[in-house]
Amino acid sequence: MNTPEWLKPGIYGAVIGAAFVGVVGFSWGGWMTGGGANKMASEMAHDEVILAMVPVCLDMARVDPNRTTHLNAIREASSFKRRDAVMAAGWATMPGADSPNRDLAQACIEGLNLDAS
Repeated sequence: MNTPEWLKPGIYGAVIGAAFVGVVGFSWGGWMTGGGANKMASEMAHDEVILAMVPVCLDMARVDPNRTTHLNAIREASSFKRRDAVMAAGWATMPGADSPNRDLAQACIEGLNLDAS
C-alpha cells in the first residue's frame, strides 16, 4: 500500500505522541501495571490486618498471668531483641495461627508503651 506523503508526518507524530504519553503517564501520571497494583494492595491489606490485631496482642498481654515477668524480659532486652521477646511471650501469635507474627510483635511493642511505664 502506498501511503501519501502528507500522511507520514501525522503517523510519525501519533507514534511519538503515544510513546510520550506512555512514558509521562507511568513516570509522573500515577499509572501502574496490574502487578504493581496487586503488590500495593497486598501490602496495604497486610498493614491493616496487623493494625487490627494490635488490640488483640495488647489484650493477651493484659490478661497474661506472667505479664510482669514477660514485661521485665522485654524491657531488659536490647531494642532489636524486644520483638523476639514479645514473640516468645506468645502475645504476637494471631488467633488460629501456629507461629508468632514478627510485624505484629513490633506493632505490639509500640502499643505496650514500655518507655512510659
